Amino acid sequence: MTGSPTESRPSKILKTQDHNDQDKEDKQLQDLSMSKNPRIQRYLAAIEYIGTRFSGSQEQPNCRTVVGVLEEAFHKFIGQPVSIFCSSRTDAGVHALSNVCHVDVERISKRKPGEVLPPHEPAVVRRAVNHFLQKNEGDISVIDVRCVPNDFHARFKAQERTYFYRLVSGSEPLSTFEKERAWHVPEKLDLYAMQEACKVLVGHHDFSSFRAAGCQANSPIRTLDELHVCEVPATPYFPSITEREQNNSSLKDSLTCSVKPEVGLPINSFSNTEDMVDTNNGKSNLEEFGIRRRHRSYMVTARARSFLYHQVRLLVGVLKCVATGELMTSDVERILNAKTVTAASPMAPACGLYLGRVKYDLP
Repeated sequence: MTGSPTESRPSKILKTQDHNDQDKEDKQLQDLSMSKNPRIQRYLAAIEYIGTRFSGSQEQPNCRTVVGVLEEAFHKFIGQPVSIFCSSRTDAGVHALSNVCHVDVERISKRKPGEVLPPHEPAVVRRAVNHFLQKNEGDISVIDVRCVPNDFHARFKAQERTYFYRLVSGSEPLSTFEKERAWHVPEKLDLYAMQEACKVLVGHHDFSSFRAAGCQANSPIRTLDELHVCEVPATPYFPSITEREQNNSSLKDSLTCSVKPEVGLPINSFSNTEDMVDTNNGKSNLEEFGIRRRHRSYMVTARARSFLYHQVRLLVGVLKCVATGELMTSDVERILNAKTVTAASPMAPACGLYLGRVKYDLP
């Protein structure tokens, strides 16, 4: 017996209750972390790193972590220990294009111990810390630094976070340059099916089905402001001779027609080589000896104020199953309404996930 439309539709959740509870908790923790020393300068630093080189972002005993490496570099720079607080915790294997942290620094003269000096300029902090980071493994760097008030907390002041997830599809083995940078799915992926599934998941829901065990959040209710999938150029992208000739031809045509040139090639020109097959032993028209056949590459974007533990990877796991035909859009509604993680598909691996941006209203 089939249920009514209202039974199958994801339930609506009031936003205000969840946000008020979260704001109260954030305010209490923020007050505890506020520096009381007026001589201390708080810096906000954006960092990028290769996640597969670390055992996560948070400090752990006997493990190489993002926070541990940063604290070591700052210690070498200013000559005294510091504590780093990240905006977002990332697991082992998860990369960051821009994670953000804050650190309190009291600049004391090395020549005259005890003498407090004016704070370093942000550009000086960036160069100095990167100097020590690059002396190490070179798999993490500071991309931006800014001075902020002493009550500005990298985690609790964040207004939204954006994650990207990279999927590559194709029967060819994954390129050496893509190892541990994306999730390789041998099957063909149905882009339209993934986009339809995103429509079910975006919005304000109880995401208990996309919340891994061990999640410390008080509530499973979250507002997913954006969940989007698109096809993107394969990375790294090196144009073939045919594509270079096409590009040159389009530029010449645009000059004779006085039309603005369209330098960018369509997606099909750089990712659809598997479909371009002639009758010559089933070989691709673009296939040459010594030239790797490209995969199709897809990007999932997830944007929200905050996420549950493993939420993005669980969402991508379901989208992948929809794309391969293992699940239908109606199954996504069923999983969301089940409100238990046991209903979800296997979680996507960490290596394809990137923390892309943390947004603030900076003073």
